[in-house]
Amino acid sequence: MNNRILAALGFVIGNVVAVPALLAQSLDIPRTEHGVPDFQGTYTFRTITPLNRPPELADKAVLTEEEAIEWQNYENTRQNRDLIIDSVGGAGYPPGVISYNEFWYERGVETVADRRTSLIYDPPNGRIPGLNEVGRQRSAVIAENRRLSLGPEARTLNDRCLMNARTGPPMVSGAYNNNMQLIQTKDHIVIVSEMIHNARIIRLDSEHNTKQLKWDGDSVAHWEGDTLVINTQNYYYHIGWRGTSTSMKVEERFTWIDENTLDYDFTVEDPLSWDVSWSAKLPMRRITDPMYEYACHEGNHGLAGILAGWRRYESMGMNGNGTPIETVRQ
Repeated sequence: MNNRILAALGFVIGNVVAVPALLAQSLDIPRTEHGVPDFQGTYTFRTITPLNRPPELADKAVLTEEEAIEWQNYENTRQNRDLIIDSVGGAGYPPGVISYNEFWYERGVETVADRRTSLIYDPPNGRIPGLNEVGRQRSAVIAENRRLSLGPEARTLNDRCLMNARTGPPMVSGAYNNNMQLIQTKDHIVIVSEMIHNARIIRLDSEHNTKQLKWDGDSVAHWEGDTLVINTQNYYYHIGWRGTSTSMKVEERFTWIDENTLDYDFTVEDPLSWDVSWSAKLPMRRITDPMYEYACHEGNHGLAGILAGWRRYESMGMNGNGTPIETVRQ
């Protein structure tokens, strides 16, 4: 977490980082019966602002109002599933389930309020750092294991409906189910993510538990003034969040921006993936709609089709995405 101060000093819009804390001090903050800020409620963190800054925007950290409107219009059109033909693809053929029509998506249609070009603010280029040598080796092993696997062992946690990259920690906006519910008691914080219907039960404690490792790590929380800080480590699975290692640590910070908006700021470090940590932030906006159960059954029914498709392509000398096997091995 030692990059946070340096990042704040070097961030071209560093004043944005300080705004939530300044606003929180001036607000009549709702508090629980235990005297701490009352964050309880249901929130959405959907936004069209990507986690990583698009390469074409290079070192442009913030858009003008006119540029933001133009980019929003372009990106909403590019990602509109109703404008994509499965067999042909759309402009850039964006990620996601192409066969779902636009009705099922809730990725958000606007950039974050300060019009940043990425959720990541550290490093200054707005992108996750490149993998180090250990990370590259692990990534290559994972890719090869998936290619050779005859069963579900090497498939992703997402394929197996166990975890998803935006259930947290950290929570990141995606194509749909970008909602979470936060519950507080005297001794615990509970964060329920709509995606995969995942519930994190977080102790208000300073000590981590290593006796029972968890898919989403062991989380403990504490208060720094009116900021809720959650630290997570000790992950069970060796292919964790976005392919990270069991050594990953995540710090999440929640602070009021206004009566209906939380600032969510997180830092990720994993010495077995990257040589430096990286940080991102996004708003959590209160919503009145309820969250519904996300009952993921792809692991029951779709996995056989996924593996059968890979075996079919393999028999034809191709990878699962239809490219020649040799293009990956080079």
